[in-house]
Amino acid sequence: MGKTFPKDIPSVNKVMLQLKNNINLHQTYLKKIIQKEIEIIRKDVKNGYLNKSKDELLIDIKQKVLNKSSSKLINLINGTGIVLHTGFGRAPYRSESLKNIAKRMEGYIALEYDIENGKRGDRQDHVREFLSAVCESESSLVVNNNAAAVLLSINGLANGGEVIVSRGELVEIGGSFRIPDIIEASGATLREVGTTNRTHFQDYKNAINQDTKLILTVHTSNYVIKGFTKSVELGKLVSLGSENNIPVMVDWGSGSFLSGIPNNPSLDIPINKLMRSNPDIITFSGDKLIGGPQSGIIVGKKSIIEIFQKNTLYRTLRPDKLTIALLEEILRSYNINAFTEENLSLSLLSSSQRSLKERGCRVMNRIENSKIKKFDIKLIESKVEAGSGSLPEKKIRSMAIAFESKSIKCTALAEKFRKGKIPVVGFIKDDKFNIDLKAVLP
Repeated sequence: MGKTFPKDIPSVNKVMLQLKNNINLHQTYLKKIIQKEIEIIRKDVKNGYLNKSKDELLIDIKQKVLNKSSSKLINLINGTGIVLHTGFGRAPYRSESLKNIAKRMEGYIALEYDIENGKRGDRQDHVREFLSAVCESESSLVVNNNAAAVLLSINGLANGGEVIVSRGELVEIGGSFRIPDIIEASGATLREVGTTNRTHFQDYKNAINQDTKLILTVHTSNYVIKGFTKSVELGKLVSLGSENNIPVMVDWGSGSFLSGIPNNPSLDIPINKLMRSNPDIITFSGDKLIGGPQSGIIVGKKSIIEIFQKNTLYRTLRPDKLTIALLEEILRSYNINAFTEENLSLSLLSSSQRSLKERGCRVMNRIENSKIKKFDIKLIESKVEAGSGSLPEKKIRSMAIAFESKSIKCTALAEKFRKGKIPVVGFIKDDKFNIDLKAVLP
Protein backbone atom coordinates (compact mmCIF):
# COMPACT_ATOMS: atom_id res chain seq x y z
CA MET A 1 0.00 0.00 0.00
CA GLY A 2 1.28 3.45 -0.92
CA LYS A 3 1.98 6.33 1.40
CA THR A 4 -0.95 8.38 2.70
CA PHE A 5 -1.04 12.03 1.57
CA PRO A 6 -2.77 15.07 3.10
CA LYS A 7 -5.23 15.12 0.17
CA ASP A 8 -6.44 11.65 1.25
CA ILE A 9 -7.76 12.98 4.57
CA PRO A 10 -11.55 13.38 4.40
CA SER A 11 -13.13 16.76 5.13
CA VAL A 12 -15.18 17.49 8.24
CA ASN A 13 -18.36 17.82 6.16
CA LYS A 14 -17.80 14.46 4.48
CA VAL A 15 -17.41 12.72 7.84
CA MET A 16 -20.53 14.47 9.17
CA LEU A 17 -22.55 13.28 6.17
CA GLN A 18 -21.36 9.73 6.79
CA LEU A 19 -22.45 9.94 10.44
CA LYS A 20 -25.80 11.71 10.06
CA ASN A 21 -27.74 8.43 10.41
CA ASN A 22 -25.61 7.12 13.27
CA ILE A 23 -25.34 10.02 15.72
CA ASN A 24 -28.03 12.42 16.85
CA LEU A 25 -25.94 15.08 18.59
CA HIS A 26 -25.58 18.84 18.63
CA GLN A 27 -23.78 19.67 15.37
CA THR A 28 -21.24 22.00 16.99
CA TYR A 29 -20.19 19.28 19.44
CA LEU A 30 -20.00 16.64 16.72
CA LYS A 31 -17.93 18.91 14.48
CA LYS A 32 -15.48 19.57 17.31
CA ILE A 33 -14.89 15.83 17.85
CA ILE A 34 -14.34 15.25 14.12
CA GLN A 35 -11.92 18.18 13.84
CA LYS A 36 -9.83 16.78 16.72
CA GLU A 37 -9.60 13.35 15.10
CA ILE A 38 -8.71 14.81 11.70
CA GLU A 39 -6.00 16.96 13.29
CA ILE A 40 -4.43 13.84 14.88
CA ILE A 41 -4.46 12.05 11.52
CA ARG A 42 -3.04 15.11 9.77
CA LYS A 43 -0.02 15.08 12.12
CA ASP A 44 0.51 11.35 11.58
CA VAL A 45 0.38 11.79 7.81
CA LYS A 46 2.80 14.71 7.96
CA ASN A 47 5.26 12.59 9.97
CA GLY A 48 4.87 9.64 7.59
CA TYR A 49 3.25 7.33 10.16
CA LEU A 50 0.18 6.34 8.10
CA ASN A 51 -0.17 4.09 5.06
CA LYS A 52 -3.95 3.93 4.63
CA SER A 53 -6.36 4.57 1.78
CA LYS A 54 -9.05 7.27 1.74
CA ASP A 55 -11.74 4.72 2.53
CA GLU A 56 -9.73 3.26 5.44
CA LEU A 57 -9.12 6.73 6.88
CA LEU A 58 -12.82 7.52 6.67
CA ILE A 59 -13.75 4.27 8.44
CA ASP A 60 -11.16 4.94 11.18
CA ILE A 61 -12.40 8.48 11.79
CA LYS A 62 -16.05 7.37 11.86
CA GLN A 63 -15.31 4.67 14.45
CA LYS A 64 -13.26 6.97 16.66
CA VAL A 65 -15.95 9.66 16.53
CA LEU A 66 -18.64 7.08 17.38
CA ASN A 67 -16.58 5.93 20.37
CA LYS A 68 -15.81 9.43 21.63
CA SER A 69 -19.37 10.69 21.21
CA SER A 70 -20.94 7.79 23.12
CA SER A 71 -21.78 8.11 26.81
CA LYS A 72 -18.79 7.63 29.10
CA LEU A 73 -21.01 6.56 32.00
CA ILE A 74 -21.31 2.87 31.14
CA ASN A 75 -21.77 -0.32 33.11
CA LEU A 76 -18.71 -2.41 33.83
CA ILE A 77 -17.89 -5.55 35.76
CA ASN A 78 -15.87 -4.78 38.87
CA GLY A 79 -13.32 -7.57 39.17
CA THR A 80 -11.03 -5.68 41.55
CA GLY A 81 -12.68 -7.14 44.65
CA ILE A 82 -13.20 -3.62 46.04
CA VAL A 83 -16.92 -3.15 46.69
CA LEU A 84 -16.72 0.57 47.51
CA HIS A 85 -14.50 1.52 44.57
CA THR A 86 -14.19 5.31 44.22
CA GLY A 87 -13.40 5.06 40.50
CA PHE A 88 -16.58 3.03 39.94
CA GLY A 89 -18.91 5.29 41.93
CA ARG A 90 -18.43 3.73 45.37
CA ALA A 91 -21.72 2.22 46.60
CA PRO A 92 -23.47 0.32 43.77
CA TYR A 93 -27.27 0.22 43.40
CA ARG A 94 -29.77 -2.42 42.38
CA SER A 95 -31.76 -1.65 39.24
CA GLU A 96 -34.99 -2.23 41.16
CA SER A 97 -34.12 0.62 43.53
CA LEU A 98 -33.39 2.96 40.61
CA LYS A 99 -36.67 1.96 38.93
CA ASN A 100 -38.58 2.77 42.13
CA ILE A 101 -36.93 6.18 42.23
CA ALA A 102 -37.56 6.83 38.52
CA LYS A 103 -41.30 6.30 38.99
CA ARG A 104 -41.41 8.82 41.84
CA MET A 105 -39.12 11.34 40.12
CA GLU A 106 -41.03 11.62 36.84
CA GLY A 107 -42.24 15.17 36.23
CA TYR A 108 -42.60 17.39 39.27
CA ILE A 109 -42.07 16.19 42.82
CA ALA A 110 -42.79 17.55 46.30
CA LEU A 111 -39.14 18.25 47.09
CA GLU A 112 -39.67 21.42 49.08
CA TYR A 113 -43.46 21.55 49.27
CA ASP A 114 -45.62 20.51 52.21
CA ILE A 115 -48.68 18.74 50.78
CA GLU A 116 -50.41 18.83 54.17
CA ASN A 117 -50.55 22.62 54.59
CA GLY A 118 -49.82 23.77 51.05
CA LYS A 119 -46.73 25.76 52.05
CA ARG A 120 -42.99 25.74 51.35
CA GLY A 121 -41.34 22.65 52.82
CA ASP A 122 -37.79 21.44 53.55
CA ARG A 123 -35.99 18.88 51.37
CA GLN A 124 -34.27 17.53 54.49
CA ASP A 125 -37.64 16.36 55.88
CA HIS A 126 -37.62 13.40 53.47
CA VAL A 127 -34.71 11.80 55.37
CA ARG A 128 -34.30 13.75 58.61
CA GLU A 129 -36.66 11.75 60.80
CA PHE A 130 -35.18 8.41 59.78
CA LEU A 131 -31.57 9.56 60.18
CA SER A 132 -32.29 11.11 63.58
CA ALA A 133 -34.03 7.95 64.81
CA VAL A 134 -31.36 5.50 63.61
CA CYS A 135 -28.46 7.68 64.81
CA GLU A 136 -30.24 8.59 68.07
CA SER A 137 -29.64 12.27 67.43
CA GLU A 138 -31.84 15.33 67.84
CA SER A 139 -31.60 16.27 64.17
CA SER A 140 -29.69 15.74 60.92
CA LEU A 141 -28.56 17.47 57.76
CA VAL A 142 -27.49 16.04 54.40
CA VAL A 143 -24.99 17.79 52.09
CA ASN A 144 -22.94 16.92 48.97
CA ASN A 145 -20.26 14.76 50.61
CA ASN A 146 -18.46 14.29 53.92
CA ALA A 147 -15.80 16.89 53.06
CA ALA A 148 -18.65 19.37 52.63
CA ALA A 149 -20.16 18.22 55.93
CA VAL A 150 -16.87 18.85 57.73
CA LEU A 151 -16.37 22.23 56.03
CA LEU A 152 -19.89 23.43 56.86
CA SER A 153 -19.66 22.20 60.46
CA ILE A 154 -16.31 23.82 61.21
CA ASN A 155 -17.35 27.05 59.52
CA GLY A 156 -20.60 27.11 61.46
CA LEU A 157 -18.97 26.41 64.82
CA ALA A 158 -15.46 27.84 64.67
CA ASN A 159 -15.18 30.52 61.99
CA GLY A 160 -12.63 33.07 63.27
CA GLY A 161 -11.53 30.87 66.16
CA GLU A 162 -9.26 27.92 66.94
CA VAL A 163 -10.00 24.24 66.39
CA ILE A 164 -8.15 21.77 68.61
CA VAL A 165 -7.16 18.55 66.82
CA SER A 166 -4.77 15.75 67.77
CA ARG A 167 -1.68 15.73 65.54
CA GLY A 168 -2.27 12.03 64.86
CA GLU A 169 -5.69 12.79 63.37
CA LEU A 170 -4.66 15.33 60.71
CA VAL A 171 -5.58 12.94 57.93
CA GLU A 172 -5.72 13.31 54.18
CA ILE A 173 -9.25 12.29 53.21
CA GLY A 174 -8.47 11.54 49.57
CA GLY A 175 -7.88 13.50 46.40
CA SER A 176 -5.41 15.64 48.41
CA PHE A 177 -8.18 16.97 50.70
CA ARG A 178 -6.56 17.35 54.09
CA ILE A 179 -8.08 18.20 57.46
CA PRO A 180 -5.72 21.21 57.96
CA ASP A 181 -6.76 22.58 54.56
CA ILE A 182 -10.47 22.15 55.30
CA ILE A 183 -10.05 23.91 58.65
CA GLU A 184 -8.28 26.79 56.93
CA ALA A 185 -10.92 26.99 54.18
CA SER A 186 -13.65 27.08 56.83
CA GLY A 187 -12.21 30.29 58.29
CA ALA A 188 -10.83 28.70 61.45
CA THR A 189 -7.29 28.23 62.77
CA LEU A 190 -5.83 24.80 63.49
CA ARG A 191 -4.41 24.18 66.97
CA GLU A 192 -2.46 20.90 66.94
CA VAL A 193 -2.02 18.97 70.18
CA GLY A 194 -0.07 15.84 71.14
CA THR A 195 2.17 13.88 68.82
CA THR A 196 1.60 11.63 65.81
CA ASN A 197 1.17 8.51 67.93
CA ARG A 198 0.28 9.78 71.42
CA THR A 199 -2.15 12.48 72.55
CA HIS A 200 -3.21 12.85 76.18
CA PHE A 201 -6.21 14.47 77.88
CA GLN A 202 -3.93 17.13 79.34
CA ASP A 203 -2.83 18.11 75.83
CA TYR A 204 -6.39 19.11 74.99
CA LYS A 205 -6.94 20.81 78.33
CA ASN A 206 -3.74 22.88 78.08
CA ALA A 207 -4.60 24.02 74.55
CA ILE A 208 -7.92 25.63 75.52
CA ASN A 209 -7.84 29.44 75.51
CA GLN A 210 -10.19 32.35 74.85
CA ASP A 211 -9.98 31.74 71.07
CA THR A 212 -10.94 28.06 71.24
CA LYS A 213 -14.25 27.46 69.51
CA LEU A 214 -14.22 23.74 68.74
CA ILE A 215 -12.68 20.42 69.76
CA LEU A 216 -12.50 18.16 66.73
CA THR A 217 -11.71 14.46 66.74
CA VAL A 218 -11.17 12.75 63.38
CA HIS A 219 -11.57 9.02 62.86
CA THR A 220 -8.50 7.70 61.02
CA SER A 221 -10.70 5.55 58.79
CA ASN A 222 -8.15 5.15 55.99
CA TYR A 223 -5.09 4.15 58.04
CA VAL A 224 -4.11 2.63 61.38
CA ILE A 225 -1.40 3.63 63.86
CA LYS A 226 -0.12 0.65 65.86
CA GLY A 227 2.32 0.14 68.69
CA PHE A 228 3.13 2.81 71.28
CA THR A 229 -0.07 4.83 70.93
CA LYS A 230 -2.42 6.88 73.11
CA SER A 231 -5.69 8.66 72.39
CA VAL A 232 -8.42 10.22 74.50
CA GLU A 233 -11.88 8.67 74.85
CA LEU A 234 -14.69 10.65 73.25
CA GLY A 235 -16.61 10.80 76.51
CA LYS A 236 -13.73 12.60 78.25
CA LEU A 237 -13.46 15.12 75.41
CA VAL A 238 -17.21 15.77 75.64
CA SER A 239 -16.89 16.40 79.39
CA LEU A 240 -13.97 18.76 78.78
CA GLY A 241 -15.93 20.62 76.13
CA SER A 242 -18.98 20.87 78.37
CA GLU A 243 -16.92 22.28 81.27
CA ASN A 244 -15.53 25.01 79.01
CA ASN A 245 -18.66 25.61 76.91
CA ILE A 246 -16.86 24.39 73.77
CA PRO A 247 -18.67 22.13 71.26
CA VAL A 248 -17.15 18.75 70.40
CA MET A 249 -17.35 17.44 66.85
CA VAL A 250 -16.55 13.97 65.47
CA ASP A 251 -15.63 13.40 61.83
CA TRP A 252 -16.26 9.65 61.57
CA GLY A 253 -15.56 9.28 57.84
CA SER A 254 -17.08 5.94 56.84
CA GLY A 255 -20.12 5.92 59.08
CA SER A 256 -22.20 2.79 59.64
CA PHE A 257 -25.65 2.09 61.08
CA LEU A 258 -24.63 -1.46 62.00
CA SER A 259 -22.07 -2.96 64.37
CA GLY A 260 -21.37 -5.80 61.95
CA ILE A 261 -22.64 -7.65 58.90
CA PRO A 262 -22.59 -11.39 58.09
CA ASN A 263 -19.16 -12.74 57.06
CA ASN A 264 -17.62 -9.34 57.82
CA PRO A 265 -18.46 -8.57 61.46
CA SER A 266 -15.66 -6.09 62.14
CA LEU A 267 -17.35 -2.83 61.13
CA ASP A 268 -16.51 0.38 62.97
CA ILE A 269 -18.57 1.60 65.91
CA PRO A 270 -22.09 2.41 64.62
CA ILE A 271 -23.17 6.05 64.69
CA ASN A 272 -25.92 5.54 67.30
CA LYS A 273 -23.43 4.04 69.77
CA LEU A 274 -21.02 6.91 69.12
CA MET A 275 -23.82 9.41 69.69
CA ARG A 276 -24.38 8.01 73.20
CA SER A 277 -21.16 9.76 74.25
CA ASN A 278 -23.07 13.01 73.56
CA PRO A 279 -20.82 14.84 71.09
CA ASP A 280 -22.46 17.94 69.64
CA ILE A 281 -21.99 16.91 66.02
CA ILE A 282 -20.96 13.79 64.05
CA THR A 283 -20.24 13.83 60.31
CA PHE A 284 -19.91 10.79 58.02
CA SER A 285 -20.28 9.62 54.41
CA GLY A 286 -23.51 8.30 52.96
CA ASP A 287 -21.90 6.48 50.03
CA LYS A 288 -19.60 4.07 51.85
CA LEU A 289 -20.79 1.68 54.57
CA ILE A 290 -24.27 3.20 54.47
CA GLY A 291 -24.63 2.08 50.84
CA GLY A 292 -26.24 5.29 49.59
CA PRO A 293 -25.44 8.06 47.10
CA GLN A 294 -22.51 10.47 47.36
CA SER A 295 -23.47 12.58 50.35
CA GLY A 296 -22.26 13.87 53.68
CA ILE A 297 -24.47 13.36 56.72
CA ILE A 298 -24.40 15.57 59.81
CA VAL A 299 -26.19 14.39 62.95
CA GLY A 300 -26.32 16.00 66.38
CA LYS A 301 -27.96 18.76 68.37
CA LYS A 302 -30.98 20.39 66.77
CA SER A 303 -29.91 23.93 67.71
CA ILE A 304 -26.57 23.46 65.91
CA ILE A 305 -28.12 21.80 62.86
CA GLU A 306 -30.46 24.79 62.52
CA ILE A 307 -27.44 27.13 62.57
CA PHE A 308 -25.79 25.09 59.79
CA GLN A 309 -28.92 25.17 57.63
CA LYS A 310 -29.05 28.97 57.87
CA ASN A 311 -25.36 29.25 56.93
CA THR A 312 -24.75 30.75 53.46
CA LEU A 313 -22.47 27.79 52.69
CA TYR A 314 -25.38 25.35 53.02
CA ARG A 315 -26.96 26.77 49.86
CA THR A 316 -23.86 25.76 47.86
CA LEU A 317 -23.54 22.36 49.53
CA ARG A 318 -27.13 21.14 49.76
CA PRO A 319 -28.06 17.90 47.91
CA ASP A 320 -30.26 17.79 44.83
CA LYS A 321 -33.53 15.89 44.46
CA LEU A 322 -31.88 12.75 43.02
CA THR A 323 -29.50 12.48 45.98
CA ILE A 324 -32.37 12.88 48.43
CA ALA A 325 -34.44 10.27 46.56
CA LEU A 326 -31.57 7.77 46.42
CA LEU A 327 -30.70 8.25 50.06
CA GLU A 328 -34.33 7.81 51.11
CA GLU A 329 -34.54 4.60 49.07
CA ILE A 330 -31.37 3.20 50.67
CA LEU A 331 -32.52 4.18 54.16
CA ARG A 332 -35.62 2.06 53.55
CA SER A 333 -33.32 -0.94 52.95
CA TYR A 334 -32.63 -1.05 56.69
CA ASN A 335 -34.90 -2.78 59.15
CA ILE A 336 -34.42 -3.73 62.82
CA ASN A 337 -30.62 -3.99 63.35
CA ALA A 338 -30.11 -5.39 59.86
CA PHE A 339 -30.38 -4.61 56.16
CA THR A 340 -32.33 -6.06 53.26
CA GLU A 341 -31.02 -7.30 49.91
CA GLU A 342 -31.98 -3.95 48.34
CA ASN A 343 -28.80 -2.56 49.91
CA LEU A 344 -26.41 -3.90 47.28
CA SER A 345 -23.21 -2.61 48.94
CA LEU A 346 -23.83 -4.44 52.20
CA SER A 347 -25.11 -7.51 50.34
CA LEU A 348 -21.82 -7.75 48.43
CA LEU A 349 -19.73 -7.09 51.53
CA SER A 350 -21.61 -9.81 53.41
CA SER A 351 -21.30 -12.50 50.72
CA SER A 352 -19.44 -15.51 52.13
CA GLN A 353 -16.31 -17.01 50.64
CA ARG A 354 -18.27 -20.25 50.27
CA SER A 355 -20.96 -18.62 48.09
CA LEU A 356 -18.28 -16.90 46.01
CA LYS A 357 -16.55 -20.25 45.52
CA GLU A 358 -19.81 -21.76 44.26
CA ARG A 359 -20.24 -18.92 41.79
CA GLY A 360 -16.62 -19.29 40.69
CA CYS A 361 -17.09 -23.01 40.08
CA ARG A 362 -20.11 -22.31 37.88
CA VAL A 363 -18.01 -19.88 35.83
CA MET A 364 -15.16 -22.39 35.54
CA ASN A 365 -17.56 -25.11 34.38
CA ARG A 366 -18.78 -22.92 31.53
CA ILE A 367 -15.32 -22.13 30.17
CA GLU A 368 -14.70 -24.00 26.92
CA ASN A 369 -11.90 -26.55 26.74
CA SER A 370 -10.29 -24.75 23.79
CA LYS A 371 -9.84 -21.63 25.89
CA ILE A 372 -8.36 -23.58 28.78
CA LYS A 373 -5.58 -24.76 26.47
CA LYS A 374 -4.61 -21.16 25.78
CA PHE A 375 -4.80 -20.01 29.39
CA ASP A 376 -4.00 -21.60 32.70
CA ILE A 377 -7.16 -20.58 34.59
CA LYS A 378 -7.61 -21.31 38.28
CA LEU A 379 -10.11 -20.42 40.98
CA ILE A 380 -8.10 -19.22 43.97
CA GLU A 381 -8.73 -17.88 47.46
CA SER A 382 -8.15 -14.15 47.91
CA LYS A 383 -8.45 -11.31 50.39
CA VAL A 384 -9.80 -7.87 49.55
CA GLU A 385 -10.55 -4.49 51.15
CA ALA A 386 -13.93 -2.78 51.42
CA GLY A 387 -12.53 0.29 49.64
CA SER A 388 -12.76 4.11 49.84
CA GLY A 389 -10.83 4.19 53.11
CA SER A 390 -13.41 2.03 54.89
CA LEU A 391 -12.23 -0.67 57.30
CA PRO A 392 -8.45 -0.21 56.90
CA GLU A 393 -6.39 -3.37 57.38
CA LYS A 394 -9.57 -5.43 57.78
CA LYS A 395 -9.21 -7.94 54.94
CA ILE A 396 -12.31 -9.73 53.66
CA ARG A 397 -12.07 -13.33 52.45
CA SER A 398 -13.00 -13.77 48.80
CA MET A 399 -12.38 -15.86 45.66
CA ALA A 400 -10.77 -14.87 42.37
CA ILE A 401 -10.33 -16.32 38.89
CA ALA A 402 -6.64 -16.13 37.96
CA PHE A 403 -5.46 -16.16 34.32
CA GLU A 404 -1.92 -17.09 33.29
CA SER A 405 -0.58 -17.44 29.75
CA LYS A 406 2.79 -17.77 28.05
CA SER A 407 1.42 -16.45 24.75
CA ILE A 408 0.04 -13.11 26.00
CA LYS A 409 1.26 -10.66 28.62
CA CYS A 410 -0.87 -9.91 31.68
CA THR A 411 -1.10 -6.24 30.73
CA ALA A 412 -2.37 -7.14 27.25
CA LEU A 413 -4.93 -9.55 28.69
CA ALA A 414 -6.10 -6.91 31.16
CA GLU A 415 -6.53 -4.48 28.27
CA LYS A 416 -8.58 -6.99 26.24
CA PHE A 417 -10.95 -7.52 29.18
CA ARG A 418 -11.13 -3.79 29.84
CA LYS A 419 -11.96 -2.95 26.20
CA GLY A 420 -14.59 -5.62 25.69
CA LYS A 421 -18.23 -4.88 24.86
CA ILE A 422 -18.88 -4.88 28.60
CA PRO A 423 -15.64 -3.73 30.28
CA VAL A 424 -14.23 -6.11 32.88
CA VAL A 425 -11.71 -4.48 35.22
CA GLY A 426 -9.47 -6.79 37.23
CA PHE A 427 -5.93 -6.55 38.58
CA ILE A 428 -2.49 -8.07 38.07
CA LYS A 429 -0.80 -9.95 40.90
CA ASP A 430 2.10 -12.44 40.85
CA ASP A 431 2.26 -12.26 37.02
CA LYS A 432 -1.38 -13.33 36.74
CA PHE A 433 -4.47 -11.41 35.68
CA ASN A 434 -7.15 -11.74 38.36
CA ILE A 435 -10.89 -11.19 38.38
CA ASP A 436 -12.00 -11.14 41.99
CA LEU A 437 -15.61 -12.18 42.57
CA LYS A 438 -16.33 -10.14 45.71
CA ALA A 439 -17.72 -7.11 43.84
CA VAL A 440 -19.10 -9.03 40.83
CA LEU A 441 -22.88 -9.02 40.89
CA PRO A 442 -24.25 -12.59 41.23
